[in-house]
Amino acid sequence: MRAVLLDAMGTLVTFRSPAPLLREQLRGRLGVDVGEAAAREAIRAEVAYYRAHLHEGVDAPALAALRRRCAEAMRPALGLDADGAVLTDALLAALRFEAYPDVAPALRALRAAGLRLVVVSNWDVSLHERLAETGLAELVDGAVASAPFGAAKPDPAIFLRGLELAGAAPVEAWHVGDQLGADVEGALGAGIRPVLISRPGPAEAPPGVPVIASLAELPPLAAYP
Repeated sequence: MRAVLLDAMGTLVTFRSPAPLLREQLRGRLGVDVGEAAAREAIRAEVAYYRAHLHEGVDAPALAALRRRCAEAMRPALGLDADGAVLTDALLAALRFEAYPDVAPALRALRAAGLRLVVVSNWDVSLHERLAETGLAELVDGAVASAPFGAAKPDPAIFLRGLELAGAAPVEAWHVGDQLGADVEGALGAGIRPVLISRPGPAEAPPGVPVIASLAELPPLAAYP
């Protein structure tokens, strides 16, 4: 074992519940309380739009335009005739990312064992910023975001780019992620050994694929050939 590739969202990082924060931001900026249900529906619409279009966030200008469109996706649920810039700023202020508590200790243990760590994520160009703001950038050796790279998991190409950054061959690496399709099947397609992380609780995986509930379980697992 020489390297571990790691998914980002749901594996390394999460965000605080954004609907209450969006409601708070809109109240402060516009003096309007949209209500809990409207805020939840707005966030659902935004998330759906982002997931469908995240590949468009290839650079800073494209990401800014994508964020404006994501904010506009919330407008029908909110029922607000507000300036688009205000909606965008409120949305961004409501998205507060944080690392899971088990992540930093696990990454330090893996590095101490001599493993190279590379984040491989379906994300826009801001992935590196999110890793920095959550304190994880200094604990990994590189990161590949799908949008600027031009290929998304489960495409083997993005896994192979992660391996290139790690200086490892597929048989020398694990990939850890929380999605059966993007992470487990994608890793298998690239010849990498997958690990499914299921933070909500027990989950089924293909035969031979380890399932862990916390990243704290990974260092002992990665110590075995």
